[in-house]
Amino acid sequence: MRLFWELTKLSFQRQLTYRSANLAGLVTNVFFGLLRAAVMVALYGSQDEVVGISVQAAITYTGLGQAIIAYLSIFGWYEVMNSIYSGEIASDLLKPMNYFTFWLAQDLGRAIASFLVRGLIIMVIYALVFEITLPQSGVQWLALGVALILSWLVSFSWRFLINLTAFWTPDARGVGRFGFILIWFLSGFLMPLRFFPNWFISLANLTPFPAMVNTVVEVYLGVLTGPALWQALLGQLLWVIILVGTSQLVLRAGVRQLVIQGG
Repeated sequence: MRLFWELTKLSFQRQLTYRSANLAGLVTNVFFGLLRAAVMVALYGSQDEVVGISVQAAITYTGLGQAIIAYLSIFGWYEVMNSIYSGEIASDLLKPMNYFTFWLAQDLGRAIASFLVRGLIIMVIYALVFEITLPQSGVQWLALGVALILSWLVSFSWRFLINLTAFWTPDARGVGRFGFILIWFLSGFLMPLRFFPNWFISLANLTPFPAMVNTVVEVYLGVLTGPALWQALLGQLLWVIILVGTSQLVLRAGVRQLVIQGG
């Protein structure tokens, strides 16, 4: 466990050294967030509420979406893939830590830094520009914290899984791009899932993607309450278990493939 936290700390410190990249990412996220907020206001028109989501909540949603982009790294993450292609995986597998856990620790440090440097600042800027909504109770804040942690675990497990395709194809980045595009459309990132037809919502709920973004948004906005709230959190936990288990199985198969090829 000590090694895990040391790796997390080193990754956190490394992320903070990229000051220019962090600033550029922050400015970009804020710009597109404000643009998305303007589009959302235009879509609502004279309506104050749509499917239980007010204009104020919809604007807050656009800020939340931009705030968790870097935290969840939903626009691309190819670290494991690069280590497989470069051969670094050979030495990483010899480390006194499970390969999945090794990368989990590093991604945790990256995620925490992104959350602090970009996510929180974006929400503060939104609060200064708009009258955003806030969780109204301690239970809601607690549920939000749990949802954020589980959303990151789902996101990392999915990213790790699609990166493992590098064991079998020389163009795994193409597979990765497709995997990230699925997140944009099915997670509720581009538009709240409640805005879509029921058949699309049902389709999305068959995938792990709503557990990354949509659940966090609906918990924050207070759309989910009572049994529905705990059901959503349990759904996130279930996807974590499924994806982590699948990742371990695929990793073992990939390492066997590497050994067979003389890697």
